[in-house]
Amino acid sequence: MIKSVIQEETTGCGIASVANILGKTYAEMKAIADAMGISASDKALWSDTQYVRRMLSSAGVNTSSNEIPFESWDTLPELALLAIKHHQEEGKNFWHWVVFKRIDGQDFVLDSASYLSSNIRQDFEAMQPEWFIEVKTNCAIMAPY
Repeated sequence: MIKSVIQEETTGCGIASVANILGKTYAEMKAIADAMGISASDKALWSDTQYVRRMLSSAGVNTSSNEIPFESWDTLPELALLAIKHHQEEGKNFWHWVVFKRIDGQDFVLDSASYLSSNIRQDFEAMQPEWFIEVKTNCAIMAPY
C-alpha cells in the first residue's frame, strides 16, 4: 500500500518529499535536515534545488545533475521530484515539491500538503509541473511502496 508523508510545517514540502523517497517520517527527516543546517522555515528550501539534493545525497541517493523540463507524465522516470505550483515572489522562483512514482505501470504523485483530502494523487490534469529532478532508482535505500 502506498503511503505519503504529510508536511508538518507550511513550508516543509521539500523535507516531506525527501522523507517520502527515503521511507522516513517527517520528524525523522526534519531532524536530519536540522543537523545539516536545513530548515523548513528557509524559503530557499522551495526556491533552490540544492537542499533536497543534499538531503538525498547524504542518504546515498543520486539525482540527475540538472532540472529537466516537464514534457508529459509518460516520459517521466520511475521516480522523480516534481516542481508544481510554480510562481514568482519579488522576482524569485518558488514551487511546491511533490514526488512522482511509477509502480507496475501505474503513476502516482505523493503530495505532502496537509490540506489535501488525499495525498496520493492521480489528478494529473490539475498539476502543472514545470520541471523535475530524476531520482536514481538503483539504490537499495528507496522506500518500499
